[in-house]
Amino acid sequence: MKPSLVILAAGLGSRYGGIKQIEPVGVNDEIILEFSLFDAIRAGFGKAIFVIREEIEKDFTKHVLPRFSSSIPCSFVFQHMDDLPEGFSLPRERKKPWGTAHAVLAARKEIAEPFAVINADDFYGRDAFKVIGDFLSQRANEEDRYCMVGYKLKNTVSEHGTVSRGICETDEKGMLTGMEEHTRLEKLSDGVMSYVPDGRELKFSGEEPVSMNLFGFTPHVLPDMERIFADFLREHIHEPKAEFYIPTVANRVVKELGASMAVLRSDAHWFGITYQEDRPAVVEAIRHLVREGVYPERLWN
Repeated sequence: MKPSLVILAAGLGSRYGGIKQIEPVGVNDEIILEFSLFDAIRAGFGKAIFVIREEIEKDFTKHVLPRFSSSIPCSFVFQHMDDLPEGFSLPRERKKPWGTAHAVLAARKEIAEPFAVINADDFYGRDAFKVIGDFLSQRANEEDRYCMVGYKLKNTVSEHGTVSRGICETDEKGMLTGMEEHTRLEKLSDGVMSYVPDGRELKFSGEEPVSMNLFGFTPHVLPDMERIFADFLREHIHEPKAEFYIPTVANRVVKELGASMAVLRSDAHWFGITYQEDRPAVVEAIRHLVREGVYPERLWN
């Protein structure tokens, strides 16, 4: 069974200052997303599902789809803020989407096979797609055996501002035992600092495994995800900036529902564009990979 790839592309890139998902970075003006799709196809993925907002549909249709739509079947879904469980209504003060796990739920009607989830503006690397593709291709739809690719924290922070990462704890078998979302992580010369909402500062060595939103699930997770979203809304629906993250789901299904989540280690290098100042380093990194033969100069014929 070929897994599907769910691509979270609903954000408008407010910190970046534009629609960063369609910012050219490749030798022939490819965007980061194209490298993810190229790697996913090589790893055996059979379908791409884009989760976007209606406001950016025209940009995606014009600048993205024509380049690779003949190489992999694609579909679109929209992340609507009023897509809520029965019994809930959209608060008047809510102005932003509900977060990454809600974005996955937006694609639930398109998902019929094991699937990986990625951010549109993150570069994950060829090896990462291979290890998660191999894992998912061996899963049955009803299984509650999930996975994620873990990266070293120090290799995922920006030189130009704070970032959000899910820091993982694992057991001796490499299975996830817990994950905590840190929304303000800053690179230091000797580690990484987290500035938590209650005013505390937590310092990390940088060697800790973190989630970069490269998760693997089967459709079995979707009903659980909807129930967990309802629980989240009962507690946070009137908090205008509260977000329903995938790590929240991972924690609940592992700790309370008996699911397992393997933390797959990869030799791939992650990089992404959070701020405008990140772009030159991303462009140079991709040019280096092309020179090394990891990618052809032109991804699509």
